[in-house]
This record gives sequence, structure tokens and C-alpha cells, in this order.
Amino acid sequence: MARTQSPSGTQLRFLLYPEKIPQELTFEQIRRVPMKDFSAEVRANLDVGNFVHKATLLMDVMENSLESVVDLMLEELLAGNEREEAITKEAKSALFTHDSVHVLAKTIQGTSITEGCGFDYDQSWVCALCSLPSVQKRYVAIARLKYPANLGRNSQEARFIILVIAPTREKGTKNALETARTFATLLADMDCRQSLLEVKTEEDFKEALNTFAKDLQYQQSQQQRTRGSSRPSVGPFDGLNVVSGWFAKGIRMDLKRRRQHYWSDFKDGMIGHKSLHKLASTTLFLYFACILPSIAFGVLNDKNTHGEIDVKKVVIAQSISGIFFSIFGGQPLIVMLTTAPLALYIKIIYSICEDFDLPFTTMYTLVGMWNTFFLFIYSIFDASRLMKWSTRSTEEIFALFICIAFCVDAFKALAHSFDSYYHADGCSDPAIQNALNQTQNLTYDYSDASKAFSNATTTEASYAPTAHPFYYCQRENALLFLLLMFGTLWVGVTIFRFTKSPFLGASKREVVADYALPVAVLFMSFIGSYVFSDILLERFPYTPGPLFKPTLFEGINIYAVLGSMAVGFCLSLLFFMDQNISSAMVNSSQNKLRKGSAYHLDLFVVALLNLFLSLFCLPWVHAALPHSTLHVRALADITERVDQGHVYSIVVRVRETRLTTFFSHILIALSMFMIPVPLQYIPTAVLYGLFLYMAYTALDGNQLFERLLLLVTEQSAYPPNHYVRRVPQRKMHLFTATQLLQLAILCALGFAPWPYLKMVFPVIILAFLPIRHKLIPYLIPTKYLDALDRSH
Repeated sequence: MARTQSPSGTQLRFLLYPEKIPQELTFEQIRRVPMKDFSAEVRANLDVGNFVHKATLLMDVMENSLESVVDLMLEELLAGNEREEAITKEAKSALFTHDSVHVLAKTIQGTSITEGCGFDYDQSWVCALCSLPSVQKRYVAIARLKYPANLGRNSQEARFIILVIAPTREKGTKNALETARTFATLLADMDCRQSLLEVKTEEDFKEALNTFAKDLQYQQSQQQRTRGSSRPSVGPFDGLNVVSGWFAKGIRMDLKRRRQHYWSDFKDGMIGHKSLHKLASTTLFLYFACILPSIAFGVLNDKNTHGEIDVKKVVIAQSISGIFFSIFGGQPLIVMLTTAPLALYIKIIYSICEDFDLPFTTMYTLVGMWNTFFLFIYSIFDASRLMKWSTRSTEEIFALFICIAFCVDAFKALAHSFDSYYHADGCSDPAIQNALNQTQNLTYDYSDASKAFSNATTTEASYAPTAHPFYYCQRENALLFLLLMFGTLWVGVTIFRFTKSPFLGASKREVVADYALPVAVLFMSFIGSYVFSDILLERFPYTPGPLFKPTLFEGINIYAVLGSMAVGFCLSLLFFMDQNISSAMVNSSQNKLRKGSAYHLDLFVVALLNLFLSLFCLPWVHAALPHSTLHVRALADITERVDQGHVYSIVVRVRETRLTTFFSHILIALSMFMIPVPLQYIPTAVLYGLFLYMAYTALDGNQLFERLLLLVTEQSAYPPNHYVRRVPQRKMHLFTATQLLQLAILCALGFAPWPYLKMVFPVIILAFLPIRHKLIPYLIPTKYLDALDRSH
């Protein structure tokens, strides 16, 4: 520290000990006020009727500071008043606590009890109020900001500001607090705010506010309005509380619940703000998200069954199942797909047929028919009621396992590519290296070879070495595989996260992000097939042949029937767990679905669908993760909330429509005419890059993954989640450890090298339910489990 000469000690003391910053005391009091009852309180409707058409509205205000917005609102409110300047000064003095630092003195804001009984402010709006002796009537102004603004600790993403000024001597039902409570009740509803954000003119704004007040009055009069707009009108298990004893009662109740919404399932995809845009973007998303895994699993099934089930059969089964379920399914947001566990069961059936010399198609059909029989039993006798015991922890363990499985498949393919090309024997064989050196001056048209390979109809997934020595060492193939796989992931995630960038406007960013997956696939396919056209890329195999060939049931005996029954029973447990867990995650309360679930009906429809697929030896399908939850998110309006520097995404509403699934699978059916060309121009590396993209995007909102990150996060950087605030750190990490142990057991069985051991995989998932409810409460008190693992 530099020394400073001073003529006096006083000056020196001033330099070393500067004067303290003056401080003031601020009294802050928080009081709960009830929502306005529009059906019982006459003044509520009168206030809306009087002030909606007379209120001062400021649309798309560009100012982003609290003082400038309030100044603008006061200027508009008091325009033409003779005492405008004096009233403005008096109002600002009453509205703010300080002259220099502007903090609102009296406000009304929405609050909610979050998951785990946490306490959160609604950051998107604030109502400021004051009483003045100099005014003779009430004033109401509403400002809608163009962009979210940070207006203080509890209003970090504000889009609406309501200003209420009332005379000091005013009737109790007409004072500032009561008037502010009326408009605050309306703005507290997320649907109302979303509607007000979508309107373009002042007249539409007033009309929307008036309409919502009338709807609110009707809902309150019928006692159907739930407390807090964040709660859905139906729960995820609303169809699981049926009383057993009636034949197929669960199916009949599901039909009754969903039948009244059937036509709206089609209309909701086209009517409403941004609905057509969401319909188009989600249709394209589902098309690529379904057809590319179908091709990948088609290649796997082709290899496991030696061509009995190939790519074209998987694609046609996908299109049939999607169209059928979009028309007859109960919950249309569920996505049907053949999956890795189903491919594993197909491999096991083929191995059994080889070991016991049985015809594969006959055995496959028998297993499928027994599977359908058991699924009929489960759906008719309401076995899905067991899912009432499925908690969030079980669902998230399974969802995280699916993400890990996607990543494992992708990295296995990458390792295989490096083993086949980069570390091939030819790359280190001196004789081949000499041959390469001797032919280095020869020209070779690789593009012709690529074209020949594209037109090939062999069943081999990769090309065998030829007489040309180049084929023995193709390190560029492995490097290009690496580039395309991670390039697909990077491009997709970058566009998906574009909503968090500062570029373009908010609505334009959302449009760009909605097309993240199609753009990533098309862009990286262009890079691989055109920019690097000189490199022979691995493409999926294709063999022409009939699509629909019914099973003839030849060469079977009683032992084959009994064996197929045992395999079919294990397979039915996999269907039961996968279907119901996927349904529960789609119907989660955080998605705010309003039309109800259909667990029993969906299981029945899946049984019928797979019976048809089995009879023609087509691959089975069931509800898939993460495709189903990503489908819901693609159709949702998302808003973001900032809490202590952490950004959270909240679903405002979801368009519950059947059209996206129907149209996307119509496109998949038409894609049969694009096999092998041009679909073969999508490199295999891009398919596995899609797997990584699906795994990454599915991690959003997975609390198990979030708590795993907390294990390596500095404590001061912990987010203000409900479980962080309510659960001791050791108990929280202990619960995470129990989930991690269950996940490790799933991975050990799911990735075990012994196929027959994997057959018990669904039994292990089912066993997690009693473990959660009978064993874990001995380790963690129930009050902490309620915060950590609320079902929905």
C-alpha cells in the first residue's frame, strides 16, 4: 500500500478509515391476502366492468427500469389533470420507500406453495398500490412490457405491472387494497397472463381480461377452481383410483373420461395462438425422432435375426402403430416406438429358435400372442392401479437408465467404428503400407464407389475389404464418424438452447429452437454425404422383399407353446412397466394436462396393436421414453422463472392434440418410398448422434440428475429448490445414493453380456415399488421423503 504524506493526522485517518456509508432502517411486512371471489363479491365484477374499459393500458413498453415505467404510467394516468405535477410527486413518494433507490413500498404478488411445500414468488407480474389524499377517484393502469425486466428481488422476470391509486378516504370495498386485489386475482392465473401476452391491440387486451373475469366467476360459482394456477385440473393418476370388482371398469371409465375430449384432440392442434406453428414443428420433430431410431433398431434387428426383421419392417410397423394409436389411443401425447429392450427380446427368441431348431416366425408370433393375452388380462382387471405406488423416484430412475442406454449404444457404435477402421490390422501391416505407397500416384474415384454402395442391396451393414489395398486402412472413416456423431449433438443442442441467447426476438428464438432436431439431422447428413462424398460412409442395409407376410404356424409343438408362454409373460411385464411409467411421466402435474389419463385403455389398445404386428412378424412397439415426454414439451408454451440467479422452465399450457402423431406417422409411411434412396444418405453416425441428443434433452427436469450434480457442486452454488431448502443435506444425498444404487442394478442387468439374464429386467423395475415404500422409509423420515419424492 502506497504511503501518502499528510500535514495532519486527521487527513491520514481519513485515508485509512473512510467514512461509513449512511444507513437507513426499512420496515417490511408480508401479509397474506385472499383471492377475490368473483362469484360472491359484487365489487369484484363491478371493478372489472368499470375499470377494464376505462383503465390506462400501455402495450409493449420498452422501458426496463422500475422508475421509468412508473413515470410513464403516472404520466398517462394523470394526463390533463391540473395538478398533475403535484400528484405525480406525491404518488412517487407514496409508491417508493427511497428517493434515490426505488423500491416499491406496497405491492401485491402471486405466491405459491411449490413441490415439497416451498414458497415461491410469481416473478412475472407485480401490482403496486398507494392511497393519496389529493385524488378524488380511483386510477388503474396496466403496463405490458415488451421484454421481461428485472424490477427487484421478487420481480426478476416481470412482464406486467399494475398501478392502483385510490383516495385516502374511500369506502372499504373500494380502497386501494381491494381494487388491487381484484386485478391481482386475474393476473395470478397463468392462463390469463398467457392470453394477455398474445393479444395485439388494447381492445383485444380489454376483451380478454373481461372474458377471463366472467370465466373465473363461473368456475368459482361451480367450486371447480383450484387454488393456484400451477395445479392442473386432473392428476397423473386420476384413472387409477377405480374400485376393482367390475369387469373392465377401468377401460370404461377411461373411455368416458376421454370420449368428451375426442374432437377437441383434433381441433386443439390448429386453433389458438401459435398452434399451427407448433403443429408443424412438432410433426417434423416426431418424424425425425421416430424414423431415425426405427432405422437404427432395424439395423440391430436385421443383424440379430439374419434379415428376418429388417429396416423396412421396423419402419412400416412404426407408421402403422403411430397412426393406429393416434386414432384409438386414450392419451394421444404418448409416442409408440420399438426400443432396445424389445430388440433384446427379439434376439433372445431367435437364439432359442436356433438352440432348439424352431421356426423363428412361428415362435415370434406365439410369444407376441401370449404377450397380448397377458396385456388383455392386465387391462381388463385394472392391473394399472398398481402404478399408484409408482413415485417420481422410480420413474426418474427408469428415465435416466433410458438416457444411459442411448449413450451406451452410441459409444459402442463409435468404438466399433474405430476398431474396424482406425485400429484395423491393415493400418499397421508393413506389407499393406508398402502396397499403399506403391499406389499413391494412382487415381481412384471414391465418389463412384460411394454411388455404387448407395445403390447396393446387400444385407451387409458395412463393406468388406476388396482387392484395392485402400480398404484395409480407412482411418478417415472413423474420424468422420466421430465428427458426424458429436456434430449432430452439438448442432442440435446449440439450436435447442437458442432460446437462451440474446439474438433475435423471443418469439423468433422459440421458432428456431423448435426445429433443432430436423436442422441438425439434415445439416450433418449434408456434411457427411456431400461435403465428404469421397469417404465411403457406413449406411443401413436394405433387402427388397414383401412387407406383410402372415405367419403359417408350422413346426410347433407343446413345448414350444409352453416356452413361448414363459417368454411372453416376461415380455408382458416389460410392456406393462414401460407403458405405465411413460404414461405417468406424460401425465405428470408439471405438464398441466387437462383432459385426463387413460392407463387401462392405452394398455388395451397397445395389446390389440401388438397382436396385429405379431401375426405379420413385425417388430413390437410400446410407449417410449424420452420421446413421449419430449413430445409433450414440443407442444407446450414454456415460460422461464428466475429465482436467486437460477433459471427454471415452467409449462404454461400444452396443446393436447392427436394431429402431430397422426401427420408425422403419415410421413413415416410415405418414407417407405424413400428407402433406400434418399434415406440411405443419412449416415449411421448421424443416427447415433440423434441418440445422444435425445438423451441430453431428456435430462431437463430430471431431479435425480440434478441431485447427482449437487454431489460435485459447491454448496454456495446450490439452487433454491424445495428439497434443498427443506431436507438436510445428508438425508438428501442419502436418498440420491439409494436411487443411484437402484440405477446401478438396472444398468448391471440391462448391459449384462448374458441375454437370458436380461429377461428379468422388468421384474427388477417392478420390485423397486415395494423397496421405495417399505425399505427406504427406514433410512429417511417420511417428512423428508415427501419433499424429495412427491409422486406428482
